[in-house]
Amino acid sequence: MAIQTAGDGVGELNEWQGALDELKGLVSERALTGETMLLNMGPHHPSTHGVLRLLLELDGEEVVTCLPDVGFLHTGIEKNIESKTYEKAVTLTDRMDYLAPMSNNAAYCMAVEKLVGLDVPKRAQIMRVICLEMTRLNSHLVWLGTHAIDMGAMSVFLYAFREREMLLKMFETLSGQRLMGSYMRPGGLWRDFPPEFMPQLEHFLEIFPARIDDYEKLLTNNPLWIDRTQGIGVIEPEKALAWGITGPSLRGSGVAWDIRKSMPYSSYDEFDFNVPVGEHGDVYDRFYVRILEMRESVKIIKQAIKKLPAKGPFRSENRKFVPPPRAELGQSMEAVIHHFKLWTEGFAAPDQEVFSAIESPRGEIGCYIHGTGGNKPRRVHFKTPSFMHIGALPIMTHGHMIADLVAIVGSVDVVLGDCDR
Repeated sequence: MAIQTAGDGVGELNEWQGALDELKGLVSERALTGETMLLNMGPHHPSTHGVLRLLLELDGEEVVTCLPDVGFLHTGIEKNIESKTYEKAVTLTDRMDYLAPMSNNAAYCMAVEKLVGLDVPKRAQIMRVICLEMTRLNSHLVWLGTHAIDMGAMSVFLYAFREREMLLKMFETLSGQRLMGSYMRPGGLWRDFPPEFMPQLEHFLEIFPARIDDYEKLLTNNPLWIDRTQGIGVIEPEKALAWGITGPSLRGSGVAWDIRKSMPYSSYDEFDFNVPVGEHGDVYDRFYVRILEMRESVKIIKQAIKKLPAKGPFRSENRKFVPPPRAELGQSMEAVIHHFKLWTEGFAAPDQEVFSAIESPRGEIGCYIHGTGGNKPRRVHFKTPSFMHIGALPIMTHGHMIADLVAIVGSVDVVLGDCDR
């Protein structure tokens, strides 16, 4: 729907009238008479954190109605996966939530493993935990920096991205790519941790807690930050659950729901960590929950390093689903056959439906797969937190100032690739 605000002639007038007719029931009657103003925020506004369009009805600077308009970043990833073999589709999942690609990998791989009954070795499970918590830290640092700079706190942006750079270098050490490494694969991971990875990780864990202290010194008790965030964008626990909000945005409303605790996967039930929750469900609580989550992620990674078996496979050795290591190809004809068939045809999965969900940095990301009995799925669908959170923006923004809208959108931490798919 395009709204023309200028033009001459009957055609333009009819188009304007048609646009108003479409808005009936979505905005108040005051907007249709011109008493309130309709304003497009986005899809190119920097504070919408991607190509998100918000159609705002404003009474002065007060938000009367906020109508999200998504789909500008639609890539057809779910449909494209249906034409890929199960292994090759992993690379597409990286491109959804591009700030947490390994979370996407894990949700998809776990669904495939559930569909075909593929085992994941213990060492691979612990390695996945380390990677997932590093991904959580990476995502939270981007959120913290961009959320702060949206509201004028530029120093935090510079510091947060300084620490994120260390994480990106570690991702490059693991997978060869800083962002979209497709490091997780059905049955485990692409390869073992390189020798240089663990010293980098231990150095990061040594310095990072003090860096979180620095973020808190800049923001937590800052009177300007408190004025801009406390009591803003409140969403009650019942409404948050009704609108499908998950992750830190739900926990900020006081609901202690974390899939790592409630429905453990990848050995999370063996780790000791807390689930931070807020009390008021406002922008400040959503901010502070993520700060505390970063501290918990450090705690989890330190435990994982101690739990990581010194030896063992980093991926399942079931050759019907997992290609053999390169070292075997020159020694075993059977390994060559498995390698050829898996990379040309893939493996078959039963004609069944499965759903698997994990706790991504933004909330619950779930993957539904319906097999065909062949080497490609009939249907793949992801339940993503950003799509649900954007849908709840109208009730969180109603009655606030337009300046508060920037804080509210930032506080729910949306990624449009995660929403549009």
